Amino acid sequence: MRVPSTEVQNSFGKYLKMALELEPVIITKNGKDVARIDPCSAALSLSESNPAYSVGNKRMSYQEFIEMTANSDERYELIDGEVYLLESPVYDHQAILSEIHVILHDWFKGKPCRPLFAPFDVTLAKNEENISVVQPDILVICDLDRIDSNGHYQGVPTLVVEVMSPSTRRKDMLKKLDLYLQTGVQEYWLIDPSKRSVFLYSFKSGDFLDNRTYIGDATLQSSCFPGLEVPLAAVFYP
Repeated sequence: MRVPSTEVQNSFGKYLKMALELEPVIITKNGKDVARIDPCSAALSLSESNPAYSVGNKRMSYQEFIEMTANSDERYELIDGEVYLLESPVYDHQAILSEIHVILHDWFKGKPCRPLFAPFDVTLAKNEENISVVQPDILVICDLDRIDSNGHYQGVPTLVVEVMSPSTRRKDMLKKLDLYLQTGVQEYWLIDPSKRSVFLYSFKSGDFLDNRTYIGDATLQSSCFPGLEVPLAAVFYP
């Protein structure tokens, strides 16, 4: 199957599914074949748990990702050259985030930092050739001057919060942990609804500064924001 590049950009999810289930999709530009979408393995499916989408056999560059997502209604993340299709969140995920965002909103009110929630693109670079784009569930930014004239954020969040699901567990615990560690994020809260627990990681200069686990009725205490506390009983519904 041959499809123009503009059509693939507008409906990437549809053509990716076709490539996985029917036949390879050859992408054309100005009438010439320029790329090809093939399954990475026979077991690959269109989900976050099997995310290694690629064009041909190479990983996707930042520029290719920007071009692919420019006119798409789907939500994607790019981490270390791999593209992840973001699934619609379930009720527990949203309920937890709602409670945390209220706590953060109230605590940061009048302070020089601001909590935001997804969807909101954050661009993080390990180096010039490895640029990732993620949409953290919640982020706190203290460099508000890094928001450009188009409303796009060009800085590094101080705090990032992610709520795990079965399909995102590996990405959140490995890929994103490493990404945040290496790109200047100071604190990462990783929430596991199934175990009603929160892992807190704090970083400094590309290294681990501290890590803690909060469970049950414990109260999370931020490392980089002294005085910021989140009672788990207020986050997890009975």
